[in-house]
Amino acid sequence: MTLPSSRTVLATSLGLLALLYLAWHRDDAHFGAALLVFVLPPLVLLAAVLRGFASAPLWAGIAALFWFSHGVMYAWSHPELGVYPWAGIALSLAVVFSASLPGIRARFGGRRR
Repeated sequence: MTLPSSRTVLATSLGLLALLYLAWHRDDAHFGAALLVFVLPPLVLLAAVLRGFASAPLWAGIAALFWFSHGVMYAWSHPELGVYPWAGIALSLAVVFSASLPGIRARFGGRRR
């Protein structure tokens, strides 16, 4: 059994994050703004990851810090939202770790002299 590549996990996490925010804000009075602020960025980053842009994982990791903070803030202040903030937290952590994994492997994966 082979594990999926970090780029595959990153792309999947970004796609799921966009779907999560789409479902989360579906009944929002400002649905258009929610699409622009929450759904569009992960989709743009997903497209960049799929096209192979070298800086896409970096920007996805930076954006995931915002998504993580947003999830923590809503999980703390609006527990009635249920699973949405917690799923956002989990997916943002998946983005950070999958975006960072190639760099971690490059730094710590080699042999020591």
